[in-house]
Amino acid sequence: MARMKAETPSPTAIVMPFPAAAKKSQRRAEDKWSSPVIKLGYTTVPNLLLRAQARLGITPNQMNVLLHVLEHWWEADKHPWPSKGTIARRMGKSSRQVQRYLTELEKAGLIKRIARFAVGRKAQINNAYSCDGLIAKLKKLEPEFAKEAALKRTRTKKLETAAAS
Repeated sequence: MARMKAETPSPTAIVMPFPAAAKKSQRRAEDKWSSPVIKLGYTTVPNLLLRAQARLGITPNQMNVLLHVLEHWWEADKHPWPSKGTIARRMGKSSRQVQRYLTELEKAGLIKRIARFAVGRKAQINNAYSCDGLIAKLKKLEPEFAKEAALKRTRTKKLETAAAS
């Protein structure tokens, strides 16, 4: 039986090592941010919202307000209801400016204000916010971004194959 000689890569070949997939323990929020920081809570936001910000026409201040609204969305079947004053204080803006950003987000069809009233009283308390419009717009954009991600994976695979050969 003839022995096969191992081929050595040509001196012009460029080998690009790809990082191994992160271990699950290294992907945990506590491992990234620290346990004391995460103990105060975290907000789940789809990457598509961040990646499609410009496509959705969301300004940086509107995004900041939107993220504050999402921070209060704890249960899927209950709308978040942060007060404008809370958001304003956290952003270093006036309540009126936050109200303008919320109005802009509502006009863009991303959120919808829902009036809330105290039980047994006629006085309105802070609004709740439905994110159904935002979700619908993200669902509409998803195929386009998924296609782009698939093309990127294909290009990467071709590069890996070319580097290996």
